[in-house]
Amino acid sequence: MSEARHMNRDVPFRPAWAAILLARWLIEIVKLPLLMAVAWASRLARRPVDVGLGPTPMINNVYHQQALRQYGYSAETFVDTLYYITDEFDWKFIASTALGRRLMNECHFVFLFAIFRYRALYLYFTGGPLQATAMLWRFEPLLYRIAGIRTVVMPFGGDVHDLRQTRNLLFRHAMARDYPLHRVRQDAIRAKIGAWSRHASHVISGCDWVEYMPYWDTLMLAHFSIDTGRWRPPEAQRGGRDPGRPLRVLHAPNHREIKGSRHFIDAARRLREEGVAIELTILERVPNSEIRKAIAEADVVADQLIVGWYAMFALEAMSMGKPVICYLREDFLHFYEAAGLVHKDEIPIINCRPADVVDTLRRLATTERDTLGDLGARGVAFVNKHHSVEAVGRVFDRINRSLGVLPSSAGTAPDARANGSMERRS
Repeated sequence: MSEARHMNRDVPFRPAWAAILLARWLIEIVKLPLLMAVAWASRLARRPVDVGLGPTPMINNVYHQQALRQYGYSAETFVDTLYYITDEFDWKFIASTALGRRLMNECHFVFLFAIFRYRALYLYFTGGPLQATAMLWRFEPLLYRIAGIRTVVMPFGGDVHDLRQTRNLLFRHAMARDYPLHRVRQDAIRAKIGAWSRHASHVISGCDWVEYMPYWDTLMLAHFSIDTGRWRPPEAQRGGRDPGRPLRVLHAPNHREIKGSRHFIDAARRLREEGVAIELTILERVPNSEIRKAIAEADVVADQLIVGWYAMFALEAMSMGKPVICYLREDFLHFYEAAGLVHKDEIPIINCRPADVVDTLRRLATTERDTLGDLGARGVAFVNKHHSVEAVGRVFDRINRSLGVLPSSAGTAPDARANGSMERRS
């Protein structure tokens, strides 16, 4: 571990910081009754949009918006910051000056915007627009209840990773390498999990997140949805692969330790030294448009070896008909099979631990080269069944209806059209 990782490990107590934090608490305590009154008054507003998704700028929200629209819900995405992956959001509340950011934050503009505009909010465990406040975030679920807004809360990863809960010591080790400051957020993460688990209208779980969460209303393999029309198999792939060229492997880590990147790199080097024809391409911090082009040119996509479940990158690859290497924890597999979400051996992922990477890539590059097409086809079918916008939208539609949030228009999905006909007949 580099020297920079050790810097400021024990941050000294600074009275000035304590004074600033105390002042922020006092100011927000004064604001709380006013925000409660405004939240109550917002009940009188004619909220024009069924669902708002934000403010954390996750690409999931773009696909979730499509999923909701398939079932007739008006839906908007809104963010208060941007990541490099995408900026395809409807509302971007990002001030260009420090003064503008200060005014927007102190006036809680995004929170006020949300409670007067949306009937329901889809949020992550980081919270809503009040997530960065000193203490108001603790009351945010209550404020939405006062406003009569339904909240559907789901995890994305780091928002629920209370590392005291996991048995995966290799993941805990990787987090310490990639995100050393995550240790100072553990108490806040646990507090937010508790607050939203108790007070959200509906809680979704899945993926490896089940290890960190005490409760959920809906269990999914993962709530990730994907536009299978945009992420479809390339035309050239349908003509077959050239067995004479090297096996092209794509790896696109957003955090190298957590993805197990060094194991893929070492394995590719060792295999080349053995004379095995293999090429490893690594892409980092690039937009999704470049990722899509790279997946189209790859034979195999190497996802991750540490976490124990798949996520968006694996789904993008499977949707494009590419076999995926990923570590799936046995206890998670048994759990989701027992819960009835997936059949045994249904997930078409090449399950691989760090110790198995060399052998796995050697087989795929040599003796099992002709199986890649069948694996890719199974991946497409799996994504269509469990993670297409239609499949995830069906789950969201059921959740919304259970909360009394009905779609404002007729949807385009077959289930939505059927539901619309039934409502009209009733």
